[in-house]
Amino acid sequence: MAKKPFALRIDEATLKEVEKWAADEFRSVNGQLEWIIVKALKEAGRKNKKGK
Repeated sequence: MAKKPFALRIDEATLKEVEKWAADEFRSVNGQLEWIIVKALKEAGRKNKKGK
């Protein structure tokens, strides 16, 4: 799967919370955000069935 970069504006407090969460789970911040987004898509029934 190709990855496309994009800019994200996020408040400092939220970023610090995501950084802590990522560190707790041995992920990068980018990896943690991707995991959060994919999980939310699945829970909302919006994730492509092929996993892409």
